[in-house]
Amino acid sequence: MVIEKLELKFTKYEIARILGARSLQLAMDAPILLKLTKEEEEELNYDTLKIAEKELEAGVLPITVKRPLPKKSEKIVKKLSEKEIKEKLEKQAEEEKKQMEEEKEGVKNEEKEEKEITEEGEIMEIANPEDEAFSESESESEEEIV
Repeated sequence: MVIEKLELKFTKYEIARILGARSLQLAMDAPILLKLTKEEEEELNYDTLKIAEKELEAGVLPITVKRPLPKKSEKIVKKLSEKEIKEKLEKQAEEEKKQMEEEKEGVKNEEKEEKEITEEGEIMEIANPEDEAFSESESESEEEIV
């Protein structure tokens, strides 16, 4: 049957959707795209679904099917040789070593800064609750004066 050939091009769901849509169009007095004789129309019993099936088999339907496809990647993927793989791994190892050294230097610099600050005595001391109570009473007395 011709429908089996169409299943190579469309899925059974797409075929059902196309036939249903065209049948609805024909039921709403859309013109028939095939030239059918009166005998053929009577043979089909004026059945819109059968007429739509004939039109689909003949390939005269102006209906297209848009399928969602995965996005194409812009990167070209190629197979790497063992030499290229080794080179890339060596580069990655070198970059990781550099990052580790930079991190160690950063930690050393922070430690130096902390030592300098402690030697100079610039670190602020932690506030005691007693100090806060004193400052609140001062601010209350200032408000009363104003």
